[in-house]
Amino acid sequence: MDLVRIGDKLVSVERVVRTVEDIFRLRQAGLSQAEVGERLGLDRTVVSRLESVGEIGKGHAIAVIGFPVANRDEVRALCRDRGVEFVWVMSDLERREFAENRSGAALIDEVLQMAGRVRQFDAVILMASDRRLRLMEALLDPRRVLPIVLGQTPLLRDVPVDLEALDTAIRALTPAGDF
Repeated sequence: MDLVRIGDKLVSVERVVRTVEDIFRLRQAGLSQAEVGERLGLDRTVVSRLESVGEIGKGHAIAVIGFPVANRDEVRALCRDRGVEFVWVMSDLERREFAENRSGAALIDEVLQMAGRVRQFDAVILMASDRRLRLMEALLDPRRVLPIVLGQTPLLRDVPVDLEALDTAIRALTPAGDF
């Protein structure tokens, strides 16, 4: 156990680390700073200051959604390398299996849940056919959507995504220096 003497106080470094981990776990779970402070017996400003100390970037959480994508593995790898937090890229076969393996009600529920989750991101790059993009933009906040048209509806085959264009879009949505 790491103990540090500060004046007449003896401080457990392990306890501090464990408390900070608890703070971040609870904040990630959706609790407010005040709720976390109350639960852990801390002032809300302590929670706020700890977040500020560890902050690397503000906002700019990006989601990438695309279908039907021919080079989905490369798209996923690029997104992972660029720190994109949510990636849902499917081939035509994966897209069809996703839809066919659910009842109508379950499919609608899942799509609406996904839309709610994606709405939490600062920006969403959508890659799909022209009509599908308009539909998805209607479910999301169109001001935060960057559409990449893969072709005209209906798309009956996988379409390769221009990785350079996608990389440029991701970089444009990310503060300088985050890579």
